[in-house]
Amino acid sequence: WIVEKFRMWSDCDGDVETRFSKDELLTNVMIYWITGAIGSSFWPYYARLHNPWPIPTGARIEVPTAYAAFPREIVRPPRSIAETTYAIHRWTEMPAGGHFAALEEPEKLAEDIRAFFRPLR
Repeated sequence: WIVEKFRMWSDCDGDVETRFSKDELLTNVMIYWITGAIGSSFWPYYARLHNPWPIPTGARIEVPTAYAAFPREIVRPPRSIAETTYAIHRWTEMPAGGHFAALEEPEKLAEDIRAFFRPLR
């Protein structure tokens, strides 16, 4: 089941092993298995589908915010809507990657995070 999520939610064109090694996939599965955390990992997805959005309508979050838009992310907010709710200081359209961006494109993600924080220091 977990490997299927990696296949569906990543930028792999249906072949999960083009993006992740067997070692990476097994390590991820084992972390869930050994810690017994698979149930709690479902909570954010369940809660989002069964509860109202936690930010009240019309509210604005003024904390400087960045968004890395990976093309195969499972849910991508429209920039115009994100900008009405968050103080977007950086929005990056990434060339590749999906829901598991830190595993798929670690260098691009790390550089984008560094670039976001640089002017805030």
